[in-house]
Amino acid sequence: MAQLVTRIDEALALKVDEMILSGVAENRSELVRLGLEQMIDRFERERTGAAIADAYARMPQSESESAGLDSATRALVNEEPW
Repeated sequence: MAQLVTRIDEALALKVDEMILSGVAENRSELVRLGLEQMIDRFERERTGAAIADAYARMPQSESESAGLDSATRALVNEEPW
């Protein structure tokens, strides 16, 4: 397993310790791992979303591809038991 060494200021260390005391993680290392995993997940999701949006901007749906979507959406919403 790779090891990362970093320094943080005292205020951030106190916040980390507060989170550990509240049960978010067992220790500082686990909390840092969780934070990095969440940041990486958010980065990857944003990158994927941007790629999808870019693809649609370069090649938007045609009228025939999007025909009927409004009525299909209304039908799905009407089927919900709200």
